[in-house]
Amino acid sequence: MKSGLSFLLASRRCEIVELEALARTSDLVAAVANFTHAIQRERGISNVFIGSQGRQFASEREQQIAACELEEQALRGCFDALDTDGAQMRNGARLFSRIAVVLHSLGALPRLRADVAALALTPREATTGYSRLINGLLGVVFEAADSANDPQVSRALVAMFNYMQGKEFAGLERACGASLFASGQAEAASQQHWRHLIDSQQACFQVFADLAEAPVLNVEQASIDLRGMAELERLRRVALGAGTPARMDTSLSRVWYDCCTQRIDAMREVERVLAEHLRQLCERRIALAREELRNQQAALEALSAQAEAATAEGLAPLGPHLERSILGLVQEQTRRLQSVSDQLEAVRATLNERKVVERAKGLLMAHRQLSEAEAYKTLRQLAMNQNRRLADVAESVLAMAEVLPAPRGR
Repeated sequence: MKSGLSFLLASRRCEIVELEALARTSDLVAAVANFTHAIQRERGISNVFIGSQGRQFASEREQQIAACELEEQALRGCFDALDTDGAQMRNGARLFSRIAVVLHSLGALPRLRADVAALALTPREATTGYSRLINGLLGVVFEAADSANDPQVSRALVAMFNYMQGKEFAGLERACGASLFASGQAEAASQQHWRHLIDSQQACFQVFADLAEAPVLNVEQASIDLRGMAELERLRRVALGAGTPARMDTSLSRVWYDCCTQRIDAMREVERVLAEHLRQLCERRIALAREELRNQQAALEALSAQAEAATAEGLAPLGPHLERSILGLVQEQTRRLQSVSDQLEAVRATLNERKVVERAKGLLMAHRQLSEAEAYKTLRQLAMNQNRRLADVAESVLAMAEVLPAPRGR
């Protein structure tokens, strides 16, 4: 019959197995970040290519497609290496569902590229096509963060997800500005969308700053080029500070693209630091857990030896001293696991708030026929007017879902 001590050791071994799974997940996240960056650049180049009617960035686009294909192969290799036995992975159903969406979008990528080459799409349509794939990739990172069962690793994953999401909004801003500068005109709706992208970046980077550890934050701060940011702000004012519609110098398209690309490439270096930090953190946590397991095994072996000696002497195998020692180990394990649970709940609150906001945006989009940017702006305005947190306002909107009429068109 197995003793309580056996299950105590089994608990620790399960933690190690879960940490090893997290380490593999961190490798997947790094591959997703590499491919996402490559696709973001292809999207920006394609917007200039379309906006200029094929006069700019034709050769750069072909070169970037080749770079993307290499990163895609590496990502597919990571997908293939995953253990698809969902019973062995926490959150496996949602993670694998996200990966299936990504693979479907990858299947549509050749057609999207052909349409871009033929100038058969508007810049916004091309952006939507690429962004669908990128959103799927970010969804994989989101589920990876949501599956983490170690507070430190979870915190690092959530910080990385928010940084990648902020970088994606920066990439969307690059694509938006590049196409508008290339076309020479920005309508009011385009300007509003541009401002939404700026606000969204700031929100994501704030969450990142709240969760990231000091060494990572130091790297992020050092990566900021103040002169480049000043130029970025100047170009933003050119497009957003003018009247409606804003007439813009088409020659600024490449200037804008290069300025944004310099900033995003610096963000890519921060992403690499985040991925390396995540990998090293997993390695340290695994090493620590193994050491603790060895120590616990040694302590239990000593207790077992004492129990055997007591039995040999005709005494009770577990005297009061041994019982207290074993109870102490169990209580220590219980307290530690409770602390882990509390820390995880605090970190995951950030992810849960994001889920609530996304659901509220979807509800507003369906019932009020709003775009995503308009729905987000509505939530933000309600939060400001009521002096409440965005997540709390989103909760209130969702609470009204049952009494709202069915969306139009159903």
